[in-house]
Amino acid sequence: MRPGFGSNIIPTAESMTYAQQLGVVDIVPSTEHLPSLNGTWALQDLVNLRRNVENYGMKLSALENVPIEFYDHIMLNGPRRDEQVDNMITTVRNIARAGIPIFGYHWMPSHVWRTPPKLIRGGAVATAFNYEEANKMPLTHGRVYTDEEMWENLEYWIKIITPIAEEEGIRLGIHPCDPPADQLGGIPQLFRSYDNYRRYLDIYPSDSCAIEFCQGTVSEMFDSEGDALYEFIAEMVQKNKVLYVHFRNVSAPNPEDFHEEFINTGHVDMYRAMKAYYDNGYDSFFIDDHVPHTHLDTEWGHRGRAFANGYIQAMIEAVAKQA
Repeated sequence: MRPGFGSNIIPTAESMTYAQQLGVVDIVPSTEHLPSLNGTWALQDLVNLRRNVENYGMKLSALENVPIEFYDHIMLNGPRRDEQVDNMITTVRNIARAGIPIFGYHWMPSHVWRTPPKLIRGGAVATAFNYEEANKMPLTHGRVYTDEEMWENLEYWIKIITPIAEEEGIRLGIHPCDPPADQLGGIPQLFRSYDNYRRYLDIYPSDSCAIEFCQGTVSEMFDSEGDALYEFIAEMVQKNKVLYVHFRNVSAPNPEDFHEEFINTGHVDMYRAMKAYYDNGYDSFFIDDHVPHTHLDTEWGHRGRAFANGYIQAMIEAVAKQA
């Protein structure tokens, strides 16, 4: 187990030096700056991105979150679905051939949802979500979609892309819907429960079909009360389905009303969570995520991320030494 850096880090000289100094090994860079080539990411751009990270002695271990417009018609069975499938196959092949072993993505055509932020410890600013407020928003895609429509679209995609991933030697993982409410803007949030993750993994059982395990979002689920979260971590690690972890904490296992927390507050026992990964043989990396904005911090959150990353490294060391 080892520390990584993600959450919109653009691999500049400044950011890579900062990551080096914090002792980071794995980088999951922001992809917002990658140019689109007819709805794909070009192989040479991906190779250049990997080499840029490696020039600083670190590893580009995963990419996540292609632009929504790369695959929104796949998620919603729109008229450009087949065109987008072909383009996404090209992008997945290019990621693999560029020497990047993991691709994480989500199944949220209307993105991550949040309502106005909350002040937490010492006046730090944290993102928050209230379902009642969010439900006042209009439909995001013109109509209400059903769960079964979304499952049919997902199954169509998984059965196409997983054999491609196997052929290319890359692992793909889906991020939980954030927040994991029933629906938002008329779109069912499929990845909102443990059982829905199990259903997804059963569509095409393969080492190439796995989870971008956002512990923060998983811990927002109603499922995550009591011992359940730690048992689910153990289950997914034992099945080798956890590609990497967004290690963050939230206020409650309630997807309809929660806020982000500092990594060492919130409802999750983070030591117990870390121990669940360690005890069940997890051998990948952890990144900070959605860190609260602290006093006089930069827009990117250098202070908050340093605190979270130091905490992650201390937890890794603690569970390893106490084993």
